[in-house]
Parts: sequence; structure tokens; C-alpha cells
Amino acid sequence: MTSIMAKIKTIGILTSGGDAPGMNAAIRAVTRAGIYNGFSIKGIYRGYDGLIKGEVKLFTTEDVSGIITRGGTILKTARSKEFMTPEGMQKAYETCQREEIDALVVIGGNGSLTGARNFGMEYDFPCIGLPGTIDNDLYGTDSTIGYDTTMNTIMECVDRIRDTANSHERIFFVEVMGRDAGFLAQNSAIACGAEAAIIPEEMMEEDQLAQFMGRGIRKSKKSCIVIVSESPKCGALYYADRVKKEFPEFDVRVSILGHLQRGGSPSAHDRILASRTGVGAIEAIKQGQRNVMVGVRNNEVVYVPFSECIRTDKPFNKKLIKVLDELSI
Repeated sequence: MTSIMAKIKTIGILTSGGDAPGMNAAIRAVTRAGIYNGFSIKGIYRGYDGLIKGEVKLFTTEDVSGIITRGGTILKTARSKEFMTPEGMQKAYETCQREEIDALVVIGGNGSLTGARNFGMEYDFPCIGLPGTIDNDLYGTDSTIGYDTTMNTIMECVDRIRDTANSHERIFFVEVMGRDAGFLAQNSAIACGAEAAIIPEEMMEEDQLAQFMGRGIRKSKKSCIVIVSESPKCGALYYADRVKKEFPEFDVRVSILGHLQRGGSPSAHDRILASRTGVGAIEAIKQGQRNVMVGVRNNEVVYVPFSECIRTDKPFNKKLIKVLDELSI
């Protein structure tokens, strides 16, 4: 361990892809745990684009003071097409050499960790990932940084929508984020007492709208909330249009929560998760690990190879569908 720490003196940290509540808590944890263990920490602004352009600053404990309560990311974030090219990756490596950065900690989702894996393999460079995404779709960790806060935000929004749905006896289709994963939609539907959730995991197996409408809407339930995972083809607008055509007797409305879901102060759960995985990232570097994501599984910090957390689909617990079905009668 001593020889590894002697080789690695400076650690760079960046946030990439979509922002997630708790990223600042992770930046704080990596910075302070790194300094505590004798490393220099350099913040890289605007993700991989900033690494390419050399937007780097030496961080002290004061730079991360008071940020644990803040949403978003003080390092800013971006999706970098240039980094996906050999030329862009070479520029990023030259920045690391010029700034004497010996290892990288990347906070982000699937695409961000894919970039870290490719960079680490191409230049034999130590890269550690933290699961920063509201989608909760990374394999190997029970929860991702930002997921819990976003779920609570959705719950608060739907609680308010329920008030107007009841007042006007309407069916509301509420579209939430989640990309190709239905974790946000399914779990927020249970938390909100919604009547149904339409999720990607079930789209290939059955017509979820037909199943929901086929159950019948009781006379005492003239208003309904249906949570829908975002989709370019089958989002909330698609299902609302279908109801208007197939069941014209119902008054239908759509609410797309959009980027409202990303903001806000992180929950206690996300702050703790970010803090534990941030400290775990420094521990991984001390141990000489590379190309791994730090997660928490069964309340234990774990190290998951990038190849697993990126390529393996996170299993969806279909028992949750049964829970919602039974509670929405």
C-alpha cells in the first residue's frame, strides 16, 4: 500500500452526464478523505470537456465547505462527444500529465463510467467511479446517488397533482425520468398511492394501459394517477392520447415533471451514500484498485468492476408490480 500511495500523489475528481442530488456531498467526501490520507485533490470543471481543456483547480477543505446541503454540482457537468474520440482522450491524458494527476474519480452514470473505463484501459490509468445518477440503473449497488432525493421530489409533486385530480375527477398521466429503467416510476407510484405505473421492464410483455383500464375504474375512483417512465415513443402524451381515443368518457391530463426532478437539496440517504462511497473511492486508490465502481450493497461498501456495472442490467424486482396492483384497487 505504501508504494502505491507513493506513486499516486494527486487525484482528480469530476462530475459527468446528468446532475444528481448528492454529487456535491460526494465531491466533499472525496476531497476531504483524500486530503486526510495525504493526497492532493484537483477539481476538474465541466466533466470530460473540462479535462480536455484543462479546467483544473487545486482543492482544499475550504473549497468543499458547506456544499453537502446543495443540489447540482459545484464542478459543473457536461456530456462530452469529444472525449469519445481518440483525439479527445489523448488531450485529456495530456492534461493529467501536465497537472500531475495520477488517478481519477468520476461521479456519474452509465455513460460517464463507460468513459472512465475506456480511458483507464487505453492509458493504463487508475479510474474509480461513483454511481451518480437519479435513474438507479447501475448494477452492483442497491441505490445510486440522487435516486432517493428524486423519488421524494416526485412524491411531493404527485401529492399536489392528486389534489387537483380529485377536485376535477381526472386521470393524470405523470411522466418521470428513468431512461430505460422503471425504478423511479414503480417505486414512486407505490409511495404516492398511484393507481398504476407504466415501466420499460413490462412494455415488451403486455399492453400496460389496456391492462390498467381493463381492471375498471371504480365509481369511488373517478380520479386516477398513472406514473409513466419517460420514453421518446411511449411517454405520458402517448398514453393520454390513447385514452382520449379509446375511452373518450374520461377527462385526461398530462404532467411531465422533467428537470424539476433533478434539483433540490439531497436527502439524508443520498448524503450518507455519497459520503460513504466517496471515502470508499479513496480507500480503493490506497488499495491499488482501478476500473471499479464504489457502491453500497446490503449496507456494505463494495467494489464492482466497470465491466459488470456498465454491461449488466440491474435486476428489477417484479414483486413491486404485484404490490402496486393489490394496493391500487
